Amino acid sequence: MWLSLARFFSIIGHPLLVLTYAFLVLLMAAPYEFGVPSLFHPKALILLLYVFSTTVLIPGVGIVLLKPLGFISNLESPDRLERIGPYIIAGVFYLWLYQNLKSGVQVPPLFRACVLGAATALFGAFFVNIFTKVSAHATGMGGWVGMLLVLGLQWPHRPVALQWSGLWLQVSPVLLLAKGILLAGAVGWARLALGVHTPRQVWYGYAIGFTSALLAWWAAGGK
Repeated sequence: MWLSLARFFSIIGHPLLVLTYAFLVLLMAAPYEFGVPSLFHPKALILLLYVFSTTVLIPGVGIVLLKPLGFISNLESPDRLERIGPYIIAGVFYLWLYQNLKSGVQVPPLFRACVLGAATALFGAFFVNIFTKVSAHATGMGGWVGMLLVLGLQWPHRPVALQWSGLWLQVSPVLLLAKGILLAGAVGWARLALGVHTPRQVWYGYAIGFTSALLAWWAAGGK
């Protein structure tokens, strides 16, 4: 049971999914910042597909192809050096998305800062990985918590809201941050329970992701 729960949190906390989560949260908090009235507007769905394909689908396929090509032994990349390829592939696509968002695509500066933070975290993990193994899941979750903190600082009075088929859900930035911290803790526990990382590797990941998110926000002028 516990291993199944750990695998579940590892799946939903996969680092490639973090930017899609960030996009959805910001879109629900301030859809007009994206030039749409709601999450379910066709333009919003197209932009969601673009973000998902660029940060999850395409780099995911690229990473999967590393196995038959002999660059990695399995998709978990237990060996530290085998993580070099996946880091580079994901980092390149994240930087590509960041550059594209700067030229004509209407998104709030806060989301561009999230993309920059994710790319920075990837390359930060890549650098640390040269010397010691670091948890990519924890890196993603550290960035997730950092993004939620920045959201609360930037838009303190904008709740994350979802309205669909008469259902209305609303969460304050503070409560969302608390839930984000709980999710990050659950993902870190899952990596330890599965025996794929040590506590030090998990804490390294948290630190890299969280710091990268704050640095990217600062570099964007805190806007």
